[in-house]
Amino acid sequence: MSKNLIPAQRIEQIRAYLQAHSTVSNTELVELLQVSEATIRRDLEWLEKQGVLERTHGGAILSQSMSVEPEYAARALAHPDEKREIGAAAATLIEEGDTIFINSGTTTTEVLQSIPRRAKVTVITNNVSAAEIHDARFELILLGGTYYPRSNAVVGHLATENLRRLNAKKTFIGADGISLKYGYTVPSNPEAELVRLMIEHTHGLVIVVADSSKWGVVSNFQVARIDEAQMLVTDDRFTRAARGELKARGVNVVVAGATRARR
Repeated sequence: MSKNLIPAQRIEQIRAYLQAHSTVSNTELVELLQVSEATIRRDLEWLEKQGVLERTHGGAILSQSMSVEPEYAARALAHPDEKREIGAAAATLIEEGDTIFINSGTTTTEVLQSIPRRAKVTVITNNVSAAEIHDARFELILLGGTYYPRSNAVVGHLATENLRRLNAKKTFIGADGISLKYGYTVPSNPEAELVRLMIEHTHGLVIVVADSSKWGVVSNFQVARIDEAQMLVTDDRFTRAARGELKARGVNVVVAGATRARR
């Protein structure tokens, strides 16, 4: 690549690289564009102001927007193997005697399905899929509220009022987006309000469960800042660089299915 590119051409090359790879380091861009790291930093700063990317320590990630929530059935078809493995790994974090909150979502449904049926725990959730676990011996509390079919969940005033009377030791959150700048986000405001209340009423770990496709995605409503969760359970395609960014912010990343053969 010639180092005689004008700024507009460099910007377009950076944009194209991120579209293809989602993440990039400053070093990679220096080699690709044959310019100084100071020039790369200025270009990335400009692109961040345009909302194209989010700068990280030593690089950048592509900003992806989710403004409309996909239908529950469609989301269930995306990354099913990863979600099952994440659910199984997350369920091992539940201890005898725990009271836990679990919000709606296809990945949190896998957490619910992975809880041992005879576990001595109490599960409190707005996830309607929990009602399909007919053989559970653990205590299951379904929050009342207005049914929201797009998320297969209950939300609204009744759900939040019920939740205000409850507390939990751990909370498991499914998020549609994970961004260093914008935190954990979801497309529905009623769901966001409920999750924020779950976090407020948790006196132990806040655990996010999300596959690697959520990294760099920003949806409409924040449920928590990055450092408000102590742990992320994700899949083995979540990059080492991304794990490092979260670790630097106090988030422990647990990788599920690390030995799974790639298809």
